[in-house]
Amino acid sequence: LSSLHLKEEKAKPDSNGAVVKVDDNVEKTEDEEKEDRATQSLLNKLIRSNLVDTTNQVEVLQRDPTSPLYSVKSFEELRLKPQLLQGVYAMGFNRPSKIQENALPMMLAEPPQNLIAQSQSGTGKTAAFVLAMLSRVEPGSKYPQCLCLSPTYELALQTGKVIEQMGKFYPELKLAYAVRGNKLERGQKISEQIVIGTPGTVLDWCSKLKFIDPKKIKVFVLDEADVMIATQGHQDQSIRIQRMLPRDCQMLLFSATFEDSVWKFAQKVVPDPNIIKLKREEETLDTIKQYYVLCNNRDEKFQALCNIYGAITIAQAMIFCHTRKTAGWLAAELSKEGHQVALLSGEMMVEQRAAVIERFREGKEKVLVTTNVCARGIDVEQVSVVINFDLPVDKDGNPDNETYLHRIGRTGRFGKRGLAINMVDSKHSMNILNRIQEHFNKKINKLDTDDLDEIEKITN
Repeated sequence: LSSLHLKEEKAKPDSNGAVVKVDDNVEKTEDEEKEDRATQSLLNKLIRSNLVDTTNQVEVLQRDPTSPLYSVKSFEELRLKPQLLQGVYAMGFNRPSKIQENALPMMLAEPPQNLIAQSQSGTGKTAAFVLAMLSRVEPGSKYPQCLCLSPTYELALQTGKVIEQMGKFYPELKLAYAVRGNKLERGQKISEQIVIGTPGTVLDWCSKLKFIDPKKIKVFVLDEADVMIATQGHQDQSIRIQRMLPRDCQMLLFSATFEDSVWKFAQKVVPDPNIIKLKREEETLDTIKQYYVLCNNRDEKFQALCNIYGAITIAQAMIFCHTRKTAGWLAAELSKEGHQVALLSGEMMVEQRAAVIERFREGKEKVLVTTNVCARGIDVEQVSVVINFDLPVDKDGNPDNETYLHRIGRTGRFGKRGLAINMVDSKHSMNILNRIQEHFNKKINKLDTDDLDEIEKITN
């Protein structure tokens, strides 16, 4: 692993040390959107220190509805090899997460069963399929037996870390990375039992270079299928790899979302699957107080923000802007006023973003200024105020209700009371706010001076 280096982003710092990449007003290309998905997934992995306690209910659809459905409440019930159980506990898993309770008995059953599973980031699915791979390996056989595909080089390295952690009491197990830049001699055969890599390189290793004998693979894992198929060529490469595998090879596919395209792909590569889906979480805004502030322009919005600032910095707050440019301007203006703020922006490298979130989570900065792209899936328990400096709209200028829910859902989490403040600076944005109110059937009150006492109560 030490010989592999994370690739540098194309962005280079300018003379002031700021990273400059693309203009805000340029429409994102499809590839950049996909890059965001992979980047977000990597970011979530870097900042997660523990599992998300999801409230989603799990729905299980069995391939054979007549067979009993097992779920487990402890890792002991799975009868794992002692050195694997030791690895699980050493990673800090005390009991299985919701997805693991249902997925692990299926993945470890004899004879092996195929699985398509939906799971959000942080629900323990990587650990689940790693455990399945490690359980199936015969350490005495020195050739690849498990194959795991990841959408990007960096995500492959992250999964590799989990394999290394979980298998650390199992030194006979070895891991190889099939990623670009990892050059092997032609004609060489790989002795490592587990191979993890990206579709293009894995396909080359299986067909052109013959480093791997696909007929000996027992477990085939497709991780982050939604990110995978969004990338040009990956879908086709994954299907070609799957067709080389033996009929009795166990196929496991994981995806955070299940759009139609993902379903179609999953059904092509995973025959006769068991299916685990998450039921949609109820949209709830009951614990969140929502207000709006009327302003005439951006400077007035900034002034209003400064007036509220004293009340909000008692707790931690997230401020959402529509573009990177506005987020950068706002963070700079707040800093000039002497406020401690952190900026999370799309042109930062993933490691830089992770460091910013970590500082915010530790309370070193009380306020985080960000755009939508960076905030997906970030859970910081102590956030009790969300401010929409710009209301969320889609590319046609219509209200983006899902993003609104996602943004203000950063607060009021875990049953606590939360607060959302919306900045309105035109008739158009008032119209957007009215349509958001109608959609959620929730009244959003105008913020008056008297309400600041109420805000202090919520944020204390």
